[in-house]
Amino acid sequence: MKVTQIPFKNTGFFSKTMIDYLEKQKEIQPFYNNFPNISGFYNQIEEKQESFRLQTRLVLVDALKKQYKGFKISEKTEENIALLKQQNTFTITTGHQLNLFTGPLYFLYKIITAINLCEELSDKFPDQNFVPIYWMATEDHDFDEINYFNFDGKKVQWNSEESGAVGRFSTEGLEDVFEVFSSHLGNSRNAEFLKKLFSDAYLKHNNLAAATRYIANTLFTDYGLVIVDGDDKSLKQLFTPIVKDELENGTSFKEVSKTIERLEKNYKIQVNPREINLFYLGNNFRERIVFEDGVYKINNTEITFTKEEILKEVDKNPKAFSPNVIMRPLYQEVILPNICYLGGGGEMAYWLELKDYFNKVEIPFPILLLRNSVQIISEKQAKKLKRLDISLEELFLDQFKLLSKKVVENSDIKIDFDEKIQFLEKQFSELQKVAIKTDISFKNAVNAQERKQIKGLQNLQKRLLKAEKKRQKDLVDRITFLQNEILPNQSLEERQRNFSEYYLEYGSLFVKSLKIAQKPLSLEFIVITL
Repeated sequence: MKVTQIPFKNTGFFSKTMIDYLEKQKEIQPFYNNFPNISGFYNQIEEKQESFRLQTRLVLVDALKKQYKGFKISEKTEENIALLKQQNTFTITTGHQLNLFTGPLYFLYKIITAINLCEELSDKFPDQNFVPIYWMATEDHDFDEINYFNFDGKKVQWNSEESGAVGRFSTEGLEDVFEVFSSHLGNSRNAEFLKKLFSDAYLKHNNLAAATRYIANTLFTDYGLVIVDGDDKSLKQLFTPIVKDELENGTSFKEVSKTIERLEKNYKIQVNPREINLFYLGNNFRERIVFEDGVYKINNTEITFTKEEILKEVDKNPKAFSPNVIMRPLYQEVILPNICYLGGGGEMAYWLELKDYFNKVEIPFPILLLRNSVQIISEKQAKKLKRLDISLEELFLDQFKLLSKKVVENSDIKIDFDEKIQFLEKQFSELQKVAIKTDISFKNAVNAQERKQIKGLQNLQKRLLKAEKKRQKDLVDRITFLQNEILPNQSLEERQRNFSEYYLEYGSLFVKSLKIAQKPLSLEFIVITL
């Protein structure tokens, strides 16, 4: 195995928001608390330790024991749950939807980043304990986003007529999905493991939350991963003061809206808050709570509450109140002794909208860490890249730019059009000095001629490039095929492929290799050659 790290910026797949965050640009600094480095973690530990109550820890541990009832867990996971009672124990959390059979590859990358960060912090802070947390997004209701995974270029999909929180969905109907999936796997030892993992998860557990817990526990239990389901009465009781504040005062909308006004001057806004950022959760529905005509209404239902009634409902039935994307992060931080949340670029972007809201309700804002991103390359692919003289950084270039670059490098015709365009611009710059001393018509004529000549050179460049690509068709085809193979749909494979493809080939070595390669605080993109 060979591991190479390259800057996130050089892949071209990460937003300006994330690049500026990683580079600690001054424009983005007001929107986060401590930065993900050792000094930042030292400050975060101090801040969280002072504010997190022992009673909350006891409720959390009791809830986790109940959630794990009926599941076989490792000594390491059992030990980590017990450690959560101690005031010197902190969590590192990542969250993910309940995608069928883990969904895209980055599900694994998130969790391994959390596990490795806990180990690294344990070395740096030996007097503290650190527990990796996977927060299951059991209350999401976007079933179409999670009901499939890709395997070997094919979509394996599950159809269900249920609605509401996906964690409560029955696993009925997944027998047919299992038959389809297993038919593609073959009969190798690794294939048999995947079949058993799928069948034990979905055919032996009654709902999607339990099935997902089984899979994550099976893959990562040896590393002490603790899995949290927020759809829990006792945990939501801890959150009821915030829920009541939201219903009465709309605090999240006010604070996040003010933050967005400042943030959008330089960055794209990821999510926008609603006036009430809560859903009402029933057995078969999850609908927005809206305040209209002096009453609280549950969208798309006949359910209504007066102010007094809905506040009583919060106390009586806390499990019915489900935070949306704006409030879920706060719910997590209220019930966990958490010091760091890690996720992908999109997740980090919406967390950056929340700092002022956290400050308003006096909950410490966690460190934000961009999870490790990984590209797997086989030894065979690595050899092809070397023969084609394509570096790992060049691999991530836009395909048109990559082909153009390699065709020019391989061409016998050595004409630097960029150099000629720069020379032309310099000549016209001299003419501009003359033009400003004359009338406006001459200045406009100079500008028009400059645009015409530069455009002419650019068109000649395109025609020459097109001719060379045609002449070097074999090279173009080889590069195109290889890049498409490594980056399906011209996207990072971690967003497209499922872990089962690699597990089928490499078995448990795949997970072990990921764990060895991932360096959470390096803040760089990782390429693994297997």
